[in-house]
Amino acid sequence: MQITDIRIRRISKEGKMKAVVSITFDNAFVVHDIKIIEGEKGLFIAMPSRKAADGEYRDIAHPINSETRDIVQNMVLRKYEELLEEVEEEAEAEAI
Repeated sequence: MQITDIRIRRISKEGKMKAVVSITFDNAFVVHDIKIIEGEKGLFIAMPSRKAADGEYRDIAHPINSETRDIVQNMVLRKYEELLEEVEEEAEAEAI
């Protein structure tokens, strides 16, 4: 299975959540509402979740092993960094 598309919606307000992401697998299956969060050790992704009756949040969709999670996280964060670079370049171009 391959990730064939990553769409990122930046969050402009202050806070730990930096963006919301949708990823598509094999041009056939999409997962929405993956969050990019700034943690104490840097950026990480949080899979879509919902609040259970006991008040805990449980993932709705998630990788079932750490290798797949690392692949998804690395691809999403790489795409996010590219987006930030594009925004910086546009801001520099407008300043000139």
